[in-house]
Amino acid sequence: MAENKQTAKNDKVISEAGLADVVACNSSISLVDGQAGQLLYRGYDVVDLARHSTFEEVAYLLWHGRLPGLSEFEAFLDGFTGSMHLPVETVMILRMFPHVSTPMEVLRTAVSSMGQWDPDSGITRLDALLRKAQRITERIPLIISSYQRLRNGLEPIEPRTNSGIALNFLYTLTGKEPDPVMVKAMDTALILHADHELNASTFTARVVAATLTDIYSCITSAIAALKGPLHGGANAAVMNMLNEIGDPAKAEGWIKQRLAEKQKISGFGHRVYRCEDPRATVLRETAREITTMTGNTRYFEIAQEVEKTMLANTKVFPNVDFFSAPLYNAMGIPTELFTPIFAISRVVGWTAHILEQLKNNRLIRPTANYVGRSLTPYVGIADRS
Repeated sequence: MAENKQTAKNDKVISEAGLADVVACNSSISLVDGQAGQLLYRGYDVVDLARHSTFEEVAYLLWHGRLPGLSEFEAFLDGFTGSMHLPVETVMILRMFPHVSTPMEVLRTAVSSMGQWDPDSGITRLDALLRKAQRITERIPLIISSYQRLRNGLEPIEPRTNSGIALNFLYTLTGKEPDPVMVKAMDTALILHADHELNASTFTARVVAATLTDIYSCITSAIAALKGPLHGGANAAVMNMLNEIGDPAKAEGWIKQRLAEKQKISGFGHRVYRCEDPRATVLRETAREITTMTGNTRYFEIAQEVEKTMLANTKVFPNVDFFSAPLYNAMGIPTELFTPIFAISRVVGWTAHILEQLKNNRLIRPTANYVGRSLTPYVGIADRS
């Protein structure tokens, strides 16, 4: 009987590989409804937020649990986008990285170092944690754009005060005033990526926060998780796929061959959604607008043919990564920055989850189902066969 019980336990664990369907915590931050194809931030549909709100307002919503009134939002912006800059020490560190370092490697290390110069270092009150969350959020895009310029032999550019995250990322990356349509497209993408319940990097951040370490360590761990290709690298993989296909006329044959070989198609499928990812719906519209505006339509046309073939031959739908690839490409953003852009957005979700974890904290310590050998007598090395 004991053996049968153990076997049943083993079967249960195996069926939940990757902690699928395991409830790890209570959270009021976001709801992912995989059956209805809906994503809510604090009760608000992400599609409505993407079309009508701003990334900064969504950050306020995720951090404070509600949308702000006009006067309090203006005060919030004064302390948020009104003070965007990189500490001189961080810029010095960026200059020390070899140009072969990947942007995600640089981001991970630079964020970790910033905690040394935070004026609220060591203070764990809620107000101090919120200030740190704002500083990290406003500085991540500047780290990415500054390092990208340095590795290309250019000097970093100071951000424009009292301008949003999306505008300043594009401005400090290119040195040019971005088109308002481009800014809105980037803002939309940032909103759509801001949170997605307990994905790998967010769960990592909560596990680390539960040890009561500092917020910079939590975000560093989240960035490390996002760096993994199974989490944050999907849209770059989509871009590589579109490049390999090369021509809309070749997409159908290319996809059918990969499907016959039972290969995974980048940008399709999701662990939660059983229908189209609502974020993909919005990004499809945004990618169509931007590629048409820039005249850089080839990759979007390839993507459309890929989607058409996939839907005709499988029951697998595009996810948020699929249309972000041709969108970012049409905006002139290098493929190696696709995953770092994910971090620009998701940091507001990470920090919201860290704050929520700390409100009612308990060390996260799951158990493992032991499947190794039973008690085994020790034999001296001279007597082992």
